[in-house]
Amino acid sequence: MILDTTHPNKEHKKIINDLIGKPFSFLESFKMGGVGSKRMIIDEVSPNMQQYLNSVSDLSYANIEMRSDGILIFINKGLKNYTWIIPYYQLVIYKTNGASIHAQGKFIHFRDNTTFRENTSFLKKLLAAKVNYDERFNFQF
Repeated sequence: MILDTTHPNKEHKKIINDLIGKPFSFLESFKMGGVGSKRMIIDEVSPNMQQYLNSVSDLSYANIEMRSDGILIFINKGLKNYTWIIPYYQLVIYKTNGASIHAQGKFIHFRDNTTFRENTSFLKKLLAAKVNYDERFNFQF
């Protein structure tokens, strides 16, 4: 689900908290070593997400925030902000010339450059959180 979060909205906050949990507290965030990535350059997106990118040849940026049950991807398009809400059970991450995040029939690919390489520790933390989430529901017969 992608929301226009340019202006604060109580309904959007409620939807996000219901889908992927409340934000981590300051103390929890500090213990985890941070829960947000630095901004990364968007290299490519699926056709159904083209409308959320800059239409001219400007670079488009996004950053990621971890929550207890999923992630938020914040996309900046000029003066507008969009938030893509992805629960962990829908999240798929590929490591190909950068990173590619897939969910809900959409994908976003981040360019492999210095800003991306600065986020490698965050992406490892994100993968570990997804594995921990998946292990909670690992049923063995």
